Amino acid sequence: QVQLVESGGGLVQPGGSLRLSCAASGSDFRINAIHWYRQAPGKQRELVASITYGGSTSYVNSVKGRFTISRDSAKNTVYLQMNRLKPEDTAVYYCNAWGSNIYWGQGTQVTVSS
Repeated sequence: QVQLVESGGGLVQPGGSLRLSCAASGSDFRINAIHWYRQAPGKQRELVASITYGGSTSYVNSVKGRFTISRDSAKNTVYLQMNRLKPEDTAVYYCNAWGSNIYWGQGTQVTVSS
């Protein structure tokens, strides 16, 4: 079993930055990547960024060049650095992993507003 705990959300003005953290505990040998999803009010949950255990990264087009996913293996933590934030980035952000089960964190709210 794996537990995922997100932190770092908050209220930020347009153009600002936030760094989200996803701390993982437990183990599941089938997991080979960690993902960040987000869900805005009235919209479907969407995949924002992914990082594999080999370090390969991928991003949805709307955040390319603004968001960076990274990991600290020693701390079992994955980060999402979000720069040049826009109001449309407002959402609950979730950490996710696929292994023997599908694991989700509880989510952290990001609000971009002036």
